[in-house]
Amino acid sequence: MWALVGVLFGVAVTVWGMLARTRRELVRSLAERARRAEADQRLRAEEACRAERLGIAREMHDVLAHRLSLLAVHAGALEFNADATPGEVAEAAGVIRLSVRLALEELRTVISVLRDPAPPPPSDTGSPSGGGVDLGALVEESRRAGMRVELRDQGVRLSEVPDAVGRAAYRIVQEGLTNARKHAPGQPVTVLVSGTRGAELVVEVRNPLHSGPAALAGTGAGAGLAGLAERASLAGGRLECRETADGGFRLAARLPWPR
Repeated sequence: MWALVGVLFGVAVTVWGMLARTRRELVRSLAERARRAEADQRLRAEEACRAERLGIAREMHDVLAHRLSLLAVHAGALEFNADATPGEVAEAAGVIRLSVRLALEELRTVISVLRDPAPPPPSDTGSPSGGGVDLGALVEESRRAGMRVELRDQGVRLSEVPDAVGRAAYRIVQEGLTNARKHAPGQPVTVLVSGTRGAELVVEVRNPLHSGPAALAGTGAGAGLAGLAERASLAGGRLECRETADGGFRLAARLPWPR
């Protein structure tokens, strides 16, 4: 009898020890998985930030090349127009001086984007945005893809803001429309643009949340939003993304708009 009790007790202790060891190993495994997932998420976010910085540098390189080509044209016209009046010479010289100043400002921004981990100060040149930042065309393209998009720009045009700010605003709206198409298919989307020169430019993308399984498809692990936050920071602003009280989602950027 006592022998049987001893055997049962030994079996119980052994089983309890095995269960405790299994539980410890499971907890350790889950903790390791969580650590690896966090490290992977951090790496993806850092990679998205680096990719965004390089993308900005490439864009500004194209704008800088365009600016220098215009500078060469004006300088060539001044060189070969021997009959130019003093007024025409002064006007051409003014254009060249302005183009050189803007080119130097843009070159400084490119170098800051590539080398400096801190956001560069916003440009005060007030230079107009380059081509390809037409929100109306972007919204129309989304409509042709089947989205219901409403643009409310309150009379603000990206062509009125500096290059870096205009491109950042355009890219943020573009990503917001992409996210809405992926995570809330079929839902109406509203794009709002507002702001005041000398204060800030605000761009928002709002849409209701999707309750079906499509809302979870292709989340991208937040890398896109990390890249946008980096772009907004490099332009001297900040990015906001959150659910709204009425059950929707709001992606907004506040960017500096110097005089």
